[in-house]
Amino acid sequence: MGKRRKIGEDVEKIVENSLKDAIRDILVCGDDFGRSDFDKLFDTKDRPVHLLFVGVNGTGKTTTIAKMANYLMKKGYSVVLAAGDTYRAGAIQQLDEHAKRLNVKVIKHRPGGDPAAVLYDALAYAKARNIDAVLSDTAGRMHTNVNLMEQLRKICKVAPPDLTIFVDDATAGNDAVERAKRFLSITNFDGSILTKLDADTKGGAAISISYETKKPILFFGVGQGYDDLVKFDPDWLIERIFE
Repeated sequence: MGKRRKIGEDVEKIVENSLKDAIRDILVCGDDFGRSDFDKLFDTKDRPVHLLFVGVNGTGKTTTIAKMANYLMKKGYSVVLAAGDTYRAGAIQQLDEHAKRLNVKVIKHRPGGDPAAVLYDALAYAKARNIDAVLSDTAGRMHTNVNLMEQLRKICKVAPPDLTIFVDDATAGNDAVERAKRFLSITNFDGSILTKLDADTKGGAAISISYETKKPILFFGVGQGYDDLVKFDPDWLIERIFE
């Protein structure tokens, strides 16, 4: 560190505080819209704000979209959902069920349809009705599937997102990091949401993903309820890691 230890000063505490500072720097690096402040980012965008959610199957992406809809509506924003996952069996029905429970509109096409067209229609619907936000689901695709990843690139061109959010499982470890790097190369996503933090005692994947992508963590999923989405706080995570 290049500084002297004062007489009686606890060396262990010095090292721990230095390590915390280093981790904090990693967690907020690349944060070019205000300390991972989603609300600040949202307020700077023209309406409707298009939020595109990407990630692989099984990470809680669709449920996260429902949680985000709930989060925005509690702040007084109007929301419409776009069922852009037209491939997975039951994906449209799953989003439709969330929409019914939250009492929001969902734009959907037939299964197997063009997901870019669904998102395009959802944006047109939102613009015509002065809706604040469009939350778009996409097919959970493996980062190794070239065709599906290229289709995701097409979606971003046809229905350009204002904010692309990568969703992954906080317990996935190195797999989540590799997926984040691949999705970043295709979508240049703006930030991440890590789910299932309630099942992970530490949440250290956030450090690795922040370090590798230089993109901020926006939220953590901490349960199955619609209110179980908490804004990212680097100090909260650091204290959790050092417990």
